[in-house]
Amino acid sequence: MNENSVDLTVVVPAYNEEGRLEPGLRRALEYLARRGRPFELLVVDDGSRDGTAAVADAFAAQGVRVLRHERNRGKGAAVRTGVVASRGERVLISDADFSTPIEEVEKLEARLGDGTPLVIGSRGVDSSQVRQHQPFYREMMGRTFNLIIRLLGVRGIRDTQCGFKLARGDVGRSLFSALTIEGFAWDVEMIWLARRRGYRIAEVGVIWVNSPDSRVDPIRSSLSMLRDVVLMRLRHRRESGEPGASTER
Repeated sequence: MNENSVDLTVVVPAYNEEGRLEPGLRRALEYLARRGRPFELLVVDDGSRDGTAAVADAFAAQGVRVLRHERNRGKGAAVRTGVVASRGERVLISDADFSTPIEEVEKLEARLGDGTPLVIGSRGVDSSQVRQHQPFYREMMGRTFNLIIRLLGVRGIRDTQCGFKLARGDVGRSLFSALTIEGFAWDVEMIWLARRRGYRIAEVGVIWVNSPDSRVDPIRSSLSMLRDVVLMRLRHRRESGEPGASTER
């Protein structure tokens, strides 16, 4: 690793997160500094109408860089902007509330070190620790969504929507450059594209604590996600140039 290289990029999509962003950034930066490796932390302000950008800018001297969308485009668009702009040998995506503590990246890094280029945090496998659950109706809607996703062909993943994911830098930038879903279902398209390109995917249980101030509307967001997934499947089915999944890398 040369002196100008970045070991880890952390991408944090944020929309109207003025009230929740500061504690998570502070903890993440303290952890990353203790590691003693070069890092960058990118906050993508997705057209916020509050002081989200100002909160993030206050940490500029500690390694935070803010990327801005002029208007709210959606979580998928924000994540894509951050990953494509990243410079890290590895890229971690985390929700702005850090519902999964930043320290859990070490569990994902262990699998990345085994040669798996994409590792996703999960609340659905036996090794996960959900320390504060969502309301019952949200959990049931999440399980229903994941069932429908499996029926649509994205099988073998228990939890596609946990917002804590780690990729090899080159793989992440290539996948996200091709991402088309700008809403909450971006995770599903990422997994779909990775499999179409033959990349191995590991699902690793992580600690997760529900934040009651969720940005996901349980009905409107779920319907929008299902629509996006169906349209994504139809769109990719029409494409003739997408690489096959006959081999794994």
